[in-house]
Amino acid sequence: MTATTVTTTDEILLELVDEQGRTIGTAEKLSAHQAPGRLHRAFSVFLFDEEGRMLLQQRALGKYHSPGVWSNTCCGHPYPDEPPFVAAARRTAEELGAAPVRMQQAGTVTYDLPDEASGLVEREYNHLFVGVADDTFTPDPDEVAATSFVTPEELAELQEQKAFSVWFTTVLDAARPTIRAVFPNAGW
Repeated sequence: MTATTVTTTDEILLELVDEQGRTIGTAEKLSAHQAPGRLHRAFSVFLFDEEGRMLLQQRALGKYHSPGVWSNTCCGHPYPDEPPFVAAARRTAEELGAAPVRMQQAGTVTYDLPDEASGLVEREYNHLFVGVADDTFTPDPDEVAATSFVTPEELAELQEQKAFSVWFTTVLDAARPTIRAVFPNAGW
């Protein structure tokens, strides 16, 4: 007798991975984020305008995880067997209403970060992407409360004043070498 998995339309599966990023199974999205967390594939996108200002988003207040905090341009999880680059482009278009103009890989980073505000855990093998956005986007209000292009100085000021996602600094620091290569005069 073969076991059958029943998936409802509300259930989103994430790809579980080992420490080397090899797929080892799947788990429902919320359960993967509940303590102690299960290592799963994720992505983070950092888009910039032509002047090298970073596009930040404030997460919508209705999001189950980290509502209302500021974060990188877009982040999320590939569907099982979906290439991370494809997922990053897809989710950026879904959240912002426009796909990146150019985007490239910027490495990976693994972390295990508890979010005290929600009680959830970000235990992720995160694929990083850096690219360019034009300024003709229309964010989905169910995903994004606000957006802002910022310089490094403006980011530092905003971080002193506003709450940011628990993963933001970790993924930004990991993506910095690529950001600096793509935008060498922007001060990142």
